Amino acid sequence: MRLSVLDQSPVPEGTAPAAALQHTLELAALADRLGYHRYWVAEHHASPFQAGSAPEVLIGQILARTSGIRVGSGGVLLPYYSPFKVAEVFRVLHALHPGRVDLGVGKAHLSKDPVVRALRRDAADPAGGDDFRDKVEELRTFLVGGGFPEGHPYGDLRPSPAAPGHPELWVLGSSVSSAEATARAGLSYAYAHFLGPDHTVDAIRRYREEFVPHVVHGRPLGEPRVVLGIGVYCAETEDEAHALLAGHRLFRHRMDRGVMRPVPSTQQAIEELGAEVALAGDPGPGHPGHDPYVRNAVGTPEQVRAHLTALAEVTGVDEVVLINSIHDHKARLRCYELVAEVFGLAPRPEPAQHQTHP
Repeated sequence: MRLSVLDQSPVPEGTAPAAALQHTLELAALADRLGYHRYWVAEHHASPFQAGSAPEVLIGQILARTSGIRVGSGGVLLPYYSPFKVAEVFRVLHALHPGRVDLGVGKAHLSKDPVVRALRRDAADPAGGDDFRDKVEELRTFLVGGGFPEGHPYGDLRPSPAAPGHPELWVLGSSVSSAEATARAGLSYAYAHFLGPDHTVDAIRRYREEFVPHVVHGRPLGEPRVVLGIGVYCAETEDEAHALLAGHRLFRHRMDRGVMRPVPSTQQAIEELGAEVALAGDPGPGHPGHDPYVRNAVGTPEQVRAHLTALAEVTGVDEVVLINSIHDHKARLRCYELVAEVFGLAPRPEPAQHQTHP
């Protein structure tokens, strides 16, 4: 099974946002050395707790610091941008690092009206209509080719730079409807189990059932490809792993109440929620508090491996994308090291330009 990383560049409370971006670069270099398959960075705006507002900038920085890991967006918020501009930005990245660039796009709606208007101020309708599917199709045509319909105003438009191949295009979602729409478009799909755990099995099943290959010049292209994103909190002991999750638990508790603050520490979670709540684990099958579709894999390396393996078997996926928001950066790095070790990932050599010599 392939393992990959989705990094939202979380900002630990008490830390400058710029440090969170440096943490992303450090974690990406580690993931490359450890043998992870992909490293995706997210897009969030006007956020006090996530520093990654420009994934294309981070992608370029990460590609320059790594040797073999695929790097991409998870994902660009396509409803707010021109597909032609997005295609050209990612074609530049692809031309510089051919065969290593992923372009994941998402439909996430921004709830803050000023943010929406600031991003779409040149649009006739700043709030935006539901044109996501049209924009995805336009983006694919610019990236992959196949041509627009006869008479289309963009029929003779070719994005630059011209280069062999193109970035891999993925659609991100967390619902059955997004899975079906992606399948009917013949595109690769990344399902966010950490957002919609109760729909995971059904969404992936529907994606495979509904998949229709994209046809270019009369030839069907593509096959169903789906990856699964899940939260992972791993440490040497189960208690330590639940301590790592505690800060995220308080973070979600605050968000549910409209409080937007950086990612808190374990100690803050204990003080605000109480140790019994902050450090609680899943009570297990048969207990009324048990969640059969738990969105996070939490525990020792062996427990995390068992959880991820079981989820992969149920859904039939062969690639899992790991995500977390851990306050302690060193503990976050160690989490990914432990998972890589328990799955036996094959390490990559450090890029020559960043190797140290005596």
